[in-house]
Amino acid sequence: MRTAGGHALTENLAYISSIRQIFGVPQRQGTHFGGGFMRFGSIITGALLVLALNIGVAAQARSITIKTEANAQVFIDGVSYGRTGEDGTLKIRKLSAETHTLKLRCDGFKEKVQRLPPTAKGEVTVPLVITKDKAELKFQEAGRLAQIDREKAIAAYAEAIKLRAGFVDAYIEMARLQNDNADVLAAQKTIAAVRRLRPGIAEVSAVEARILKDGGYPEKAIAAFKRAIAEGKGFQPEAYTGLGLLYKEKAETAGSEGDLDAEKANYDESAKYLKVALKQLGSAPDAIVLYQLLGLVYERRHEYPQAIALYKEFLDIFPDTPEATSVRSFIVQLEKQIAETPKAQ
Repeated sequence: MRTAGGHALTENLAYISSIRQIFGVPQRQGTHFGGGFMRFGSIITGALLVLALNIGVAAQARSITIKTEANAQVFIDGVSYGRTGEDGTLKIRKLSAETHTLKLRCDGFKEKVQRLPPTAKGEVTVPLVITKDKAELKFQEAGRLAQIDREKAIAAYAEAIKLRAGFVDAYIEMARLQNDNADVLAAQKTIAAVRRLRPGIAEVSAVEARILKDGGYPEKAIAAFKRAIAEGKGFQPEAYTGLGLLYKEKAETAGSEGDLDAEKANYDESAKYLKVALKQLGSAPDAIVLYQLLGLVYERRHEYPQAIALYKEFLDIFPDTPEATSVRSFIVQLEKQIAETPKAQ
């Protein structure tokens, strides 16, 4: 998932879209996980609180359909929502009733950025203009190559930078690919170069944090993710996701060492950051994995009503995804577990 400039937390090997491969969503069969550090609280109170929160969020949400060229990448506030179909449309099921920034990228066309006011609902038509800009066309070529040959894609991004001085998006995409290609030194140099060009870009700090995390420096990664959030003025779903995952890993390590207090504290931090990331992602495809990760954290905290409410929200937004069947089974198992849990006297 990426934010700010040329994004994709999906299409161009973005951070969150690769979570499933990098971190994995554990496969669950039979009973669900337990953290072993909390007593089962008040089921009814928890369920009512979650329901009230969900009603409030739902009241603010809207759906829109973007209509433009076929196979265009759609970004809202820097978050990838996927590509338009052959008919040039993409439906966005859940979008907060605020002003957003819409960005469209389509091979052979000039990138288009425009505001989405709170009044925008239903079908939003956005015409695109054919481009002959060599740097933009090379950037688009690099995006296509990224799916099949990282080395060639990196070279194409470097060429795009030569063709357009200060091509920030090309620097960011190149750094991501270099890191994915295990060339950490090159990725760090690219990040340093773009930071000199344009300091204070939230996405640059988020990419730097990922490089630090992958390099085995979790504390430095946490600091960089938090800097990204500050630079994004509070909006940086990639950074919130990274923090949520790092604290989840810390909780799992503490649990394996028998430090139940640290396990609980880190799961609390993980849930805090993942909830913000989900809110900022809305119905973007990257949210599919995060719903499952946050649900797992709730389960490990023995917050079963919250987990059930979250999974039901997932099914409202993503009812036809391949993951929906598994999520329905999670709900059934949790409801059975609640029914079998003795209530506190």
